[in-house]
Amino acid sequence: MAVEMSMPILIVDDYKTMLRIIRNLLKQLGFQNVDEASDGSEALNKMRSKNYGLVISDWNMEPMTGYELLKEVRSDEMLKAVPFIMVTAESKTDNVIAAKKAGVNNYIVKPFNAATLKTKLVSVLGDF
Repeated sequence: MAVEMSMPILIVDDYKTMLRIIRNLLKQLGFQNVDEASDGSEALNKMRSKNYGLVISDWNMEPMTGYELLKEVRSDEMLKAVPFIMVTAESKTDNVIAAKKAGVNNYIVKPFNAATLKTKLVSVLGDF
């Protein structure tokens, strides 16, 4: 199955610079249809009003973290199939295990580049 390069992607981070970096990396890889949210609750509202093909979310945010967002998404019948990649500066094994148990599709540790992002995207979405 070919990856739909025009699919809507939601990136979630409370740090504007990181949103810009991820948006630019996605653009380099050919994805143009990118929306942003600054925390988990904003992301959840956007996900309930639009069908996203992928969510890339930071872990550490207030008031709703990426981990809490992931758990909400996985418990929602309408959203639970959306591929979800977690981004964090922490590579704690406990966090990776918790995210895997909660149903994350993949995990990226900051800092990362376009090649790393592509590898993670291919593992979640298929080759493109």
